[in-house]
Amino acid sequence: MTFIKKHSGVNNSFPALFDDLFAKELFGFTPTKSFNNFAKNVPAVNILETEHEFKIEVAAPGVKKDDFKVEFEDGVLTISSETKQEQENKDENGKYTRREFSFSSFKRSFTVDEEAIDTEKLEAKYENGVLNIHVPKKEVQVVEKKPKTIAVS
Repeated sequence: MTFIKKHSGVNNSFPALFDDLFAKELFGFTPTKSFNNFAKNVPAVNILETEHEFKIEVAAPGVKKDDFKVEFEDGVLTISSETKQEQENKDENGKYTRREFSFSSFKRSFTVDEEAIDTEKLEAKYENGVLNIHVPKKEVQVVEKKPKTIAVS
């Protein structure tokens, strides 16, 4: 069973190819600062396969657990987050002296063989800046085949 990754960064209208292409040095071309910032908005993901499950780790420090959305539909596991921050300073007349706001989001999707995992037991937990998702595999019933004895008449 294979996880196939698809992702997009903040305000990203480019396919995932561009995320990977511009996040790395290519043919001696060093990405500009804007490309580096673009790639930093997509969190790193580790996928570990064990005998009984897949473990997915999403590095997202500073994100609140309530900002995450984890969904599984039609064989696609989607992990997304949106955060908004606003800071304002006003003078005594109520006029802005400074106002700053920011918005960041990401979305990562993985195609999963729906027949091989137990969708009822999917779990997600956020600890110490890492979102851990457990994707248990379905237990495969191994039927022991006994040879059939055929009487010779």
